[in-house]
Amino acid sequence: MKVLQVSAEIFPLLKTGGLADVAGALPVALKGAGCEVRVLLPGFAPILADLIVPTVLAELTAPWGERVVLRQGVLGTLGLRAYVIDAPQLYDRPGTPYEDAQRHPHPDNHLRFALLGWVAAKLACALDPGWQPAVLHSHDWHAGLTSAYLAFGPAKGRRVATVYTVHNLAYQGLFAPIHFYDLGLPAAAFAINGLEFHGQLSFMKAGLYYSDHITTVSPTYAKEIQTPAQGCGLDGLLRVRAHDLTGILNAVDETVWNPALDPALTAMFDAEKPAGKALCKAALQQALGLAVQADAPLFGVVSRLTEQKGLHLVLAALDELIARGGQLVLLGTGETELEAAFTARAQAQPQAVAVRIGYDEAYAHRIFAATDVTLVPSRFEPCGLTQMYGLKYGSLPLVHRVGGLIDTVVDCSLEDLADGTANGFVFHEFTQQALARAVRRAFALYARPTEWRSVRQRAMQQPLGWDKAAAQYVALYRQLVTP
Repeated sequence: MKVLQVSAEIFPLLKTGGLADVAGALPVALKGAGCEVRVLLPGFAPILADLIVPTVLAELTAPWGERVVLRQGVLGTLGLRAYVIDAPQLYDRPGTPYEDAQRHPHPDNHLRFALLGWVAAKLACALDPGWQPAVLHSHDWHAGLTSAYLAFGPAKGRRVATVYTVHNLAYQGLFAPIHFYDLGLPAAAFAINGLEFHGQLSFMKAGLYYSDHITTVSPTYAKEIQTPAQGCGLDGLLRVRAHDLTGILNAVDETVWNPALDPALTAMFDAEKPAGKALCKAALQQALGLAVQADAPLFGVVSRLTEQKGLHLVLAALDELIARGGQLVLLGTGETELEAAFTARAQAQPQAVAVRIGYDEAYAHRIFAATDVTLVPSRFEPCGLTQMYGLKYGSLPLVHRVGGLIDTVVDCSLEDLADGTANGFVFHEFTQQALARAVRRAFALYARPTEWRSVRQRAMQQPLGWDKAAAQYVALYRQLVTP
């Protein structure tokens, strides 16, 4: 089965969050499940640089008059066949894929990512005479117009099934309505049954409305987004489309996230031979200027620093965590106030708190390998990969009971410890008090080394690879393409 995956970023070439991890791992897993997969990506510099022996497939004029080149080749790092949109005037800029160096959204983002969906629809309509997908699988708002362009475009050849995956409903790709006229879609598309969302233009809504099937990144999140509390204003549409909505839990690329093979670590280890984890902990404590204490529970945060991620709860609980003998190491970037607050705490208590503002992939691996507990106290979390990385590296996740967090983490309650299912710590109310109680449970279990080691081993042995998710996607694709 031929599948074209459409996304704005892909690990390890370009990453701002979990979307890139999925976009990099899922095609490889689908290939292993028997699919013939290609990817379509914007021509950001790291992606173009990785394209081996690129050739020009087509020179195109976008609906708003922009001339672009579509190249094809193989991504050398991943070994995937790829189409890359070469448009330096749109993609060759400082900053992130979505923001400039001052963290302001690029003013023409509506064009930069409309182009991604427009080219995807062209590929579905036989732009490449040598390869036409049976399934067009687009990801998040950046690729949200894919199915809209296909719905209104001139269909050629056999019908192409469309799947749209929501990684985070809160980021919707909203633009002023005047930008609709740049997109080359008919006026009928700007309607309540279309792209219009409270007077604005919504790329996310386009994907939800026009795609044959919608998936989200965990079963619980698929239910949550059908409620007013987490539907971000789109819950009504999602309830109407409930029969076309499936939650498929994300997974971990075990060729990348494996402490037994990870070259970033001071010492490698696994569930059966965990001694290297203590060496990783001591090495990181020493490198960061923390007190080198094996018996001090080390808590880790690897996250965007935003209110959604619940980091203000961590700040509020930090005094008690330190008073109980714990330490905190944090890696992340985001809201200026949170960056400043965590930096100030590290400066005030350098032996107990270490903070690095920014993102460093290898350093993130070292944090998971060194820490005893991974903190993921998100207000909402579609899936979350951080807690899964914690599980793989024996850093027990401490999470809020939402989304994919509850689909992957079982609290260390007495009954769950007794029946052998516990692998972390879960709190229910999104409050500092509830988080603090979960932190106390972590300290209580840490004080019982035999039980801690047993839970840690169970966590590390939990199957989290892409095989199951890939099989679910393949089954969905087959269902959609079968007459």
